[in-house]
Amino acid sequence: MSPTLIFLLAMSLFAVNNGNPNIEIKIGVILDMDSNVGKMSKTCISMAIADFYRKHDNYTTIIDPYYRDSKQDNVQAASAALDLMKNIQVTAIIGPMTSSQADFVIDLGNKLKVPVISPAASPSLSPTNNVYFIRSAHDSTLQLKPITELIKHFRWSEVVFMYEDGEYGRGLVPYLSDAMMNIGTKVTYQTVIYPSVSDDWILAELYKLKTMQTRVFVVHALPDLASRLFKKVNEVGMMDEGYVWIITEGLTNQLHYLDHKEDLMQGVIGVNSYIPNSGELFDFKRRWKREFRSRYPEDDVTELDMSGIRLYDTVFGLAMALEKIQKEKGDSDGTGALNMRTRLLSSIRNFRFDGISGDFNMINGQLQSSVYEIVNIIGSGENTIGFWSPEIDGISKKLSNNTKGLKPVTWPGGSHVIPKGWEIPVSNKNMLRVGVRVGGFDQFIDEHIDPETGQITMTGFCVDVFNAVVDELPYAFKFEFVPFVTSDGKKPAGSYDDLVFNLSAGGNDAVAGDITILAHRSDRVAFTLPYTEAGVSLVVPIKDERKSAWIFLKPLEKELWITTGAFFIYTGIVVWVIEHRVNEEFRGAPHKQVGMLLWFSFSTLVYAHREKLISNLSRFVVIVWVFVVLVLTSSYTASLTSMLTVQKLRPTYTDINEIKRNGESIGYQDGSFVRDMLIRMGFNDTQLKGYSTFEQYHDALELGSQNGGVSAIMEELPYIRVFVAKYCNMYTMRGPIHKTAGFGFAFPVGSPLVHDVSKAILQVTEKQMMNITNHWFKEDANCDQQLKGPQMKTEGFGLNSFKGVFLIAGLSSTSALLIFVLRFLYQNREMLVSQDHSVSQKLLVMVETFDVLRDNKSKTTIPKGAVHVESHNNNSPAISVFHQEAEVFSQDEEFSSTQPGSPLVLDTIQVVQTTTN
Repeated sequence: MSPTLIFLLAMSLFAVNNGNPNIEIKIGVILDMDSNVGKMSKTCISMAIADFYRKHDNYTTIIDPYYRDSKQDNVQAASAALDLMKNIQVTAIIGPMTSSQADFVIDLGNKLKVPVISPAASPSLSPTNNVYFIRSAHDSTLQLKPITELIKHFRWSEVVFMYEDGEYGRGLVPYLSDAMMNIGTKVTYQTVIYPSVSDDWILAELYKLKTMQTRVFVVHALPDLASRLFKKVNEVGMMDEGYVWIITEGLTNQLHYLDHKEDLMQGVIGVNSYIPNSGELFDFKRRWKREFRSRYPEDDVTELDMSGIRLYDTVFGLAMALEKIQKEKGDSDGTGALNMRTRLLSSIRNFRFDGISGDFNMINGQLQSSVYEIVNIIGSGENTIGFWSPEIDGISKKLSNNTKGLKPVTWPGGSHVIPKGWEIPVSNKNMLRVGVRVGGFDQFIDEHIDPETGQITMTGFCVDVFNAVVDELPYAFKFEFVPFVTSDGKKPAGSYDDLVFNLSAGGNDAVAGDITILAHRSDRVAFTLPYTEAGVSLVVPIKDERKSAWIFLKPLEKELWITTGAFFIYTGIVVWVIEHRVNEEFRGAPHKQVGMLLWFSFSTLVYAHREKLISNLSRFVVIVWVFVVLVLTSSYTASLTSMLTVQKLRPTYTDINEIKRNGESIGYQDGSFVRDMLIRMGFNDTQLKGYSTFEQYHDALELGSQNGGVSAIMEELPYIRVFVAKYCNMYTMRGPIHKTAGFGFAFPVGSPLVHDVSKAILQVTEKQMMNITNHWFKEDANCDQQLKGPQMKTEGFGLNSFKGVFLIAGLSSTSALLIFVLRFLYQNREMLVSQDHSVSQKLLVMVETFDVLRDNKSKTTIPKGAVHVESHNNNSPAISVFHQEAEVFSQDEEFSSTQPGSPLVLDTIQVVQTTTN
């Protein structure tokens, strides 16, 4: 007799003895009775009812289960649910176990207001949208967390998703794609497998997948279909080394149902909910195995899985909720099935207790997530290799100390080497074909053909970089270089664009060499990170400025020369104005005075002026100006000395627009994108000339545009550095630098190699690039300076360098001139304020007065012609010129008793005017 039957008899006797019969609560149970899962579930439910009421023999409620068989049919499950809800009037329904059957039953539960407690995990069945649905399992989307962390850990960039058609499989598809996108992994293909599909169809689909490059597969299927699938996977050789198979929780939880698991799924990785070991769990498993054998002695399946353990806890939680609402009601008569269902629903949608599965936490009808374990199928068992939980950042080897990473994994084929996750789909080929363009600059890439064997060997900077990058990859990478040449092998088969587009057309599996990353090329292929510096600039010849006949003018810029000359003249004028009335040396004929003015001013340049200055104002002006001259001459001398003693190299052209305006020719590399760049800049075809070697560059630049060569070369920076180093002190680079992305390796669009190679390029750049560069390009320090543009020569001094001293000189001279003018006007103020004379007469007197020499021996001489007045009358001829000469002595040295503009002079002018009239 089974333990459950004994328990029920004991409970009946207990109720009769106490005179208070238990209240039976009708609970419907829908299972696939003939399936392994159905048998396991029914055993767990029966044991849960027996165990619960044995522990709580004082409870007044008891669950009375009504079992129905869904016969693995959705319609049959719905029919059974309708019978239980309407005819039996059950308070709640446990099951069905599958998502497709639960979809129908949940709809009925919502309409008839009957709670449905099911482990259906499909995300399309949401407790939020279905109030009467309580999910007693994790939402299947939760397992995507450990799966994505696993893929992220091994850095797989592509996966293929294989899933079973139906509610169980389809519901996970959009969530898986989003989860992979969040970690940068692409779902390259999705295979939908119908449960009724033939083995031949599965075989054909696997062969198609085998021709693709992705080698990481995520399988979401139930045991029956998964068993058929993995048999065919082994047949086609897709369980060999290099492949990765990951299975979801539903299949991992039911691996014991698969036939010959130890032969079909070696090296497969799965995720499963983690249940902590406990004595209670161990005891339940032991008792369950005995109970199951007693119920189904003909059945060999004797393993308990996660769904059965959770179902056991579900019944415990339901029984506690029923007793709770019965006590809260306070009577035994009941108030109707509908009221009981409503009160039960509010109780079981949110409750929590410690079950044998661990923390059984139900919130809003959804069992909350816990810890997932990652297992590796080896032999007939599963080894736990890691854990994931919401509290762990990533995956860890152990839960106790949160050690990052995974334990060692045995992969398909028995390998312990981490699969790279992809293979290049090359049929009948064992090596990757890497296209290269030769026939240009052999320092970057060159081919050598053995005359005896015909074997091709590639050398050059780009080849060494590619080899170093391949060595840094964490997996074996077999390849061969394929020159992109014509059939006779004598010249390139096309431009660099043609080589790249040949890759996109399937001509090669990759492209290496001096390939510049450009936008229009990236539309056709996928580039790695660049491995060289980027940019395009101008190369022009240079000349030695020491050979120039006009080098003595170079220390000062043109603006500074003009400003200096202007200040020389201005300073001479100021000194002449101040000294003219008091200094005999600044007087004389007009041409003599002009010569004196220029002589005195420019003689200060060599401090050779001999004229004695009398006025303190002019002395002040000259002192300041001599200081300015000292600063200028010192700077000039230093700069000229530097120019004459240090080699000065000046580019023949500094601006590409100058070459274009002059209609001169410019060179470029044959097959390069630079030609298109020059055309966009406005050059016509007649100005463009293509070359293939550095020697041709040199010859063309030496000839120049006038002799059939070119005036400059437009080229990329890596080539410029090698060219300038080869012909040191003959050519230089002039800006601006037009930005490009540099050299990179190219692969077909979507190739997973791009990520791995890009990472390897960074490693080579940090560790080996300097040695590779030095091996191929030995640069001279002096030549390197020619690549720095403006730093290659010292420019002459400009006006900005001397603004301060010129400001001081200008202020000093102008101030002295203003003081002199104001003093002169003050001395002749009576003439200026006189009302008896016209403005022109006053100006005439002022000019004549300024030209009078003031004797330092306290006298002023008014020379002949000091006053000259002419007038004409219609009735008489012009009168003769009035002439007066006088000497007047004064006691004051500064002011004469007869000053210009005095009454004597004015009266004399008046007498002349009266006489004339």
